[in-house]
Amino acid sequence: MYRSRISSKSRRWQVAAVVGVAVTIAGIGLGVASAAEATPTVNCPEVKVNVAVPAQARNEVNRNLELLKTQIAEANKRIADTKGQGGANFIQNAILGPLKDKRFAAISRIETAIGRNAAKPNLNAAGLAACTLTKDGGGAAPANPVATGTAAVPGGNLGILTNSCDSSRLPRHDGFQKGDRCVSTEFGEVGSAANNPSLLITSAPRQVNRNQAFTLRVSTRNLIRDRFLAAGQGGYYVESSVLRNGLVRGHFHTACRMLASTNTAPAPDPVPAFFVATEDSKGGRTPDSVTIQVPGLPQSGLAQCASWAGDGSHRIPMMERANQTPAFDTVRIRVR
Repeated sequence: MYRSRISSKSRRWQVAAVVGVAVTIAGIGLGVASAAEATPTVNCPEVKVNVAVPAQARNEVNRNLELLKTQIAEANKRIADTKGQGGANFIQNAILGPLKDKRFAAISRIETAIGRNAAKPNLNAAGLAACTLTKDGGGAAPANPVATGTAAVPGGNLGILTNSCDSSRLPRHDGFQKGDRCVSTEFGEVGSAANNPSLLITSAPRQVNRNQAFTLRVSTRNLIRDRFLAAGQGGYYVESSVLRNGLVRGHFHTACRMLASTNTAPAPDPVPAFFVATEDSKGGRTPDSVTIQVPGLPQSGLAQCASWAGDGSHRIPMMERANQTPAFDTVRIRVR
């Protein structure tokens, strides 16, 4: 009897334990199902363009409005794909934070696009950039569309691949001389054709000896030589082009490299035998001339010496028309 009572109690406890485990497992299962149903989505403020959009800006404005929608969809997809990953702040740090930066950039581009041909509006980019989470499956209201009429797609209806770094997989350029980066700095201002810069090498020797010093004479027009952000100190590709009285502010470079062949294009990466930047706070609408002192070239052969204009960020200045010759020139010098 004693053994029978013990056995009976043991079985009752075992049954209770099994039932308890079953209830616990069922509860966990219900919890997982609820979590799956409550996957959060981003909720972003609506972006409204309540100003007249110039015809020249409609395509760019609409592209960025569509990009705002795409950014929300991509954020929602990443939330779903990474559910359960990271800690408590994963969504905020990995998804909402970057989304805020992307939205701020897109809204700012809309303002800038309109501002090129009309008064630049304040769409409150800072106030509309941040998004929150909602657990009811709701998302952000779509941005108000802008009437585009019958405007053609840029490039003879070819369209554009991209006009920002938002879709690039490359890291952002940081102002130093590094490749495989995406430069987000806007191009900036472009002058009228008559005010675009030009450059000509007006004097150069035909032949020099190795290590013999010589001079080049370079004439520039419509180039104010007062901007040179040091590339080695983080000033590369960080400044948009800026005009003063319609003229580009920048500088010009001069370099000499040895050509291994005159039948094929040379390799682009070797460091030139000579290089100098000219930023002397001179230059302007009237052509002037600068003397470049070359201390000599150490290698025999055929040298290609070139001069080219640069804006503050070292880019060749933009021209109003595609069929204008940029501000550059080259000469070839025999080194014996």
